[in-house]
Amino acid sequence: MAEPSNNSRPGLGAWLDNRTGYKGLLHEVLFENVPGGARWRYVWGSTLSFFFVVQVITGLFLWMSYSPSSQTAWESVYYIQHQMLGGWFLRGLHHFVAQAMTVLLVLHLMQVIIDGAYKAPREVNYWFGVVLLVLVLALSLTGYLLPWDQNGYWSTAVSTNIVGMSPGLGQPMQTVVVGGASYGHHTLTRFFALHAGIIPGLIIVFIVGHVYLFRKHGLTPKQPLKGPDQGFWPEQVLRDAVACLAVLVVVLFFVVREGGAPLGAPADPAEQFSAARPEWYFLFLYQLLKYFPGKTEIIGAIVLPTLCMAVLVAIPVLGRWKLGHRFNLGFVGALLFGAALLTWQAVAEDRNDAEYQVAKVVSKRDAERAVVLANGGVPITGALTLMRDDPYTQGPRIFSRNCASCHRFDGHDGMGNALPADSISASDLSGFGSREWVQRFLNADSILSRKHWGGTIHAEGDMALWLADHIPESDEEKVTRRNVVLALSSQAKLAAQAELDRTDSVQIALGIQYMRNTSSGCAECHKFQDVGTDSPELTDWGSREWMIAFVNDPTHPRFFGRDNDRMPSYGTEKSLSQREIEMVVDWIRKEWYRPKVKAEQR
Repeated sequence: MAEPSNNSRPGLGAWLDNRTGYKGLLHEVLFENVPGGARWRYVWGSTLSFFFVVQVITGLFLWMSYSPSSQTAWESVYYIQHQMLGGWFLRGLHHFVAQAMTVLLVLHLMQVIIDGAYKAPREVNYWFGVVLLVLVLALSLTGYLLPWDQNGYWSTAVSTNIVGMSPGLGQPMQTVVVGGASYGHHTLTRFFALHAGIIPGLIIVFIVGHVYLFRKHGLTPKQPLKGPDQGFWPEQVLRDAVACLAVLVVVLFFVVREGGAPLGAPADPAEQFSAARPEWYFLFLYQLLKYFPGKTEIIGAIVLPTLCMAVLVAIPVLGRWKLGHRFNLGFVGALLFGAALLTWQAVAEDRNDAEYQVAKVVSKRDAERAVVLANGGVPITGALTLMRDDPYTQGPRIFSRNCASCHRFDGHDGMGNALPADSISASDLSGFGSREWVQRFLNADSILSRKHWGGTIHAEGDMALWLADHIPESDEEKVTRRNVVLALSSQAKLAAQAELDRTDSVQIALGIQYMRNTSSGCAECHKFQDVGTDSPELTDWGSREWMIAFVNDPTHPRFFGRDNDRMPSYGTEKSLSQREIEMVVDWIRKEWYRPKVKAEQR
């Protein structure tokens, strides 16, 4: 008997089909009948499925570098964003695809409602779609917390407080979601488990069910049909691919323009964050709550959203009514219009809210500063430690809370909030110790302005009177006064003008010589170096050591003594810690950590 020919053996494709039946499955998927032919209005479901796959893939890669704990979450996201090769692009793609999916879901819902694709026998499939809408929004909500930055932390705090408003089981549910009585590590791990495991798993289950029911009942074509029936392949597949590519191009535009996804400063439960806002697609709910203050807040937070969701779920039932389809169209249209209007109002109010705009500037400043500090190395205690020990970020906060009731810093409270001019009762400390500041201070007119002693008891003191009686008139007197300004400013030892002080060393020496004069110079009234006796002492005036000692106790004989005008003794009264005093002093002096510049970058 002849040996069988090798040509009779089945190929790899035939062998694989014999074992798996993939050709039949592929035929079922690609050659579905499309009544009336392919249309662009059918692309939204496929586009959503494509971007969910993108989310899963990017999410898995992000997971590989993410560390879900309150002490490592921000640090790991910082690593992804700023150090991992392509990490910024990966984060940006994940972030903006999530936003795109919200838009696509709304478009898909509109198409389903307009086409009446919720009607029998497709009610269950419609409800699957509503559940998927809720799950995708929940996915976005839980993902917002994971960077563990200020905006995500405080926005999540607001959203979980809304859960607690629910009557009956509200408080227990909030405790379960938060992971205890306060926000912290367990809150983050719960949200991570929901975001990376539970919710995606549920979405996959409901997508499978949604697609199964869709294939079971087929498309609901828009009447009248525009042409003969066509297969899903290739006409509709081509349209779906073009739609996916178009949305992807838009997403990539935002990813590149924004340099990835935003990352704020590390979450700080002890620091209120006025710039916290939800993502734009939740802004309408945020705005709605403003119309229900106090005890009525539950109406905007729970009652109205629940009623709207109930009507959305009931749409297939309402559609059986004679005018039901028109009602459904009107309801969805009104719902979308209302959400758009509330969103616009929220954006407009924020744009005109001076306090919020200042908070945004501070938020951006802190976010940029956190990256600068983290670039220098993150301690084992986490990046928040760096922020809390940083004069650049903490100095203005300490100043605003403790000093701004009397002082200003360049006309504001240190945080950028402008305050009434008539509330200033002590010197503006911006540039304290600099040549410009001393020049104004040693001027008979400007020392009595609001920038200096205009609102203090010292306005009628010996210093102001002396300046009024010793206005320089001759060129020699003007030169001497200028040398004194340079000499007194040099006592502050400001790093920003160290080079100038070295350049003007001759004039400074002449100024110091005049200051030491006990008959007509500064030593006539003040102690300076080894001459003079009276206070305030001018030796090292305005230096870091001098300022720290002054803030500790301005009533010390070295300073104002009994002539002190309302200045609290922050150190001796223990109202500020030694480190807080040091940070506010370093901030006023503009001396904080700056990364070293390499020689080739100079």
